[in-house]
Amino acid sequence: MGITRVILGKIFQSAGKSAGQKEMSFLEHLDELRSKIIHAIIGILIGTAFCVVFADFIVQTALLSPLDSYGLKTQVLSPYGIVLLYMESVLVCGIIISMPYTIYCLWSFVAPGLLTKERRYISRIVFFTSFCFFAGVAFGYYIILPAALQFFSTFHTQEINLNIALDRYVSFMLMLLLGAGLVFELPMISYFLSKMGVLTPKFMRKYRIHAIVVIFIIAAFVTPSPDMITQTLMALPMIVLYEVSIFISKFSQGNSSTLSDGSV
Repeated sequence: MGITRVILGKIFQSAGKSAGQKEMSFLEHLDELRSKIIHAIIGILIGTAFCVVFADFIVQTALLSPLDSYGLKTQVLSPYGIVLLYMESVLVCGIIISMPYTIYCLWSFVAPGLLTKERRYISRIVFFTSFCFFAGVAFGYYIILPAALQFFSTFHTQEINLNIALDRYVSFMLMLLLGAGLVFELPMISYFLSKMGVLTPKFMRKYRIHAIVVIFIIAAFVTPSPDMITQTLMALPMIVLYEVSIFISKFSQGNSSTLSDGSV
């Protein structure tokens, strides 16, 4: 709870101060944040509308082809199942493809409090943050999902056929991809927490074991299935990303004049 207050305080403090301007009030902060959220939602709606045009390709090719690879059959259990399937598919895909703009809205909220030389790197920040997200989505689609489907396909007998409810499968897949994309943001999150002085390499090394336990807990919540295979496949890259984040935190501190030598 204390860390959360520090992070929010740093963000609002950063967003409220800029060269030649007075510090914004709390209500002005909220109004500015509301404006950025509205812009982000508009971006998601535009991305969703774009995905509607390619709805058949998204559902029949991108989402169902992994099932065909393992000979798994699908079925719809409700009369409105296909309609909800298409709606959920285009909405989540709209969120995914509009993520760069959503990230841009977030950092444009913080940008006024950055130094002039730091504001120059906003485009790079958006690029690398988006790259991490899409890398996570690709990892989930090409690594985690096939391994999970292969694991599930082995649990059937001659008396019991494995027929998958299509709406549940799509929900499982889309949440898996979205969760993997968010998990891969760990290095960028570590970078900015270090820039704000909230996180230090010393702190991350000291609590490495605790972090690994938390990572497995997060993996259990992020993955939409209870099997250990999928959760482990999600946790392993998170552990690697945590180690990478230690070096990123060190690099961030070495290139920031605003950080102190203390820990959280």
